[in-house]
Amino acid sequence: MYKAPRGTSDILPQEQAYWKYIEEKAAYLCQLYGFQPVATPIFEDSQLFARTISGGTDIVDKEMYIFEDRSGQKLALRAEGTAPVCRAYLEHGLFNLSQPVKLYYIGPAFRYERPQAGRYRQHHQFGVEAIGSADPALDAEVIELAQRFLLSLGLSRFYIHLNSIGCNLCQPNYIEALQHHYSGYRAHLCPDCQTRLLKNPLRLLDCKKASCQKAAETAPKILDFLCPECQSHFQSVQQYLKTLGIPFKLNHRLVRGLDYYTRTVFEVVPQKEGAQSALLGGGRYDNLIEQLGGKPTPAVGFASGIERLILNLKEEKANTPPLPKPVACIAYLGEEAKNEAIKLASELRQAGIAVIKTTGDKSLKGQLRQANSLGTNYAIIIGEREVRAQSAILRDMMNNKQKIVPLSEITAALSQ
Repeated sequence: MYKAPRGTSDILPQEQAYWKYIEEKAAYLCQLYGFQPVATPIFEDSQLFARTISGGTDIVDKEMYIFEDRSGQKLALRAEGTAPVCRAYLEHGLFNLSQPVKLYYIGPAFRYERPQAGRYRQHHQFGVEAIGSADPALDAEVIELAQRFLLSLGLSRFYIHLNSIGCNLCQPNYIEALQHHYSGYRAHLCPDCQTRLLKNPLRLLDCKKASCQKAAETAPKILDFLCPECQSHFQSVQQYLKTLGIPFKLNHRLVRGLDYYTRTVFEVVPQKEGAQSALLGGGRYDNLIEQLGGKPTPAVGFASGIERLILNLKEEKANTPPLPKPVACIAYLGEEAKNEAIKLASELRQAGIAVIKTTGDKSLKGQLRQANSLGTNYAIIIGEREVRAQSAILRDMMNNKQKIVPLSEITAALSQ
């Protein structure tokens, strides 16, 4: 038997209620904040990700799905959402619009990583990008949107972690201090961190392995190395969050897994003890548009993994509304009654009433059992007597009360 590839999953009907719930909440809140939907291709030129994420990160070094098409062009399945949105911003001249341009997306991303709870090789992201403004108030607005999104889902037990990782002016001095600090622990670092020490020192702070934790705990803090402009920006972000009444924790070890981030970075993490999987994360990326060939363009955004959100909704037993069920199930006895059932089902659907018509030659008892299992409110029963009288039995499945209704009045009866 064939099975879904490792690290992927089928989204079955009983799970779809969570997806619909999350997507509707995301779309509603994005509309309130002025974000418009955008969709990018599922694959891009591989250099789009290699150039913007850069080496020394697991995504580029280990996790990207890269292939050549028949023309020999090297392509990659979408590894993350921000770079494609920025590519679209440049390609379609969105920089000519009023700035910032505020966009949101929902779609799959692909990374070859070790599957575990809430982490898949094909996963789905909801993300927002606000491109074209350096105002720290926009950072606070994006964080507020992130908080409101999670609260609207029914998730409340989380912390917002906040940090600044500086800019091209102040990062080099910090990286030099970080490398000097970690060089004394080189022999105790995991193999990945020994590579990061040379290629991507900021990611040293993000390592979760016990052998690297001691060095991280005593590492210098980047807030002590920020240039005056980055200090002022970060102080303003904090002040705006306080104005909005949004609690946050400063976390000097917080960095993001992608190299294009600058200044503000943030993550939302569950309160449960030992939790390492962020519900949501993002920050500012003021150099990314320029890396892609555009003019210097500040931007800020976040992304959230939908599978991880669903996992937490289940753990917190959040009250997620079920998908709508059919209003009625039509049961019939005999070929003439079947013809009437087919016609009635079509009429009801044209009137916007969801119905199920049973199939095959099941007994009436079997058909009513099916209606009960579907959770429909009503059963419509048509037999030979009803065909002759051009009527049907309308049974309330909640209290088993029933009445005879002319076929011509069934639509009106169910609409009421």
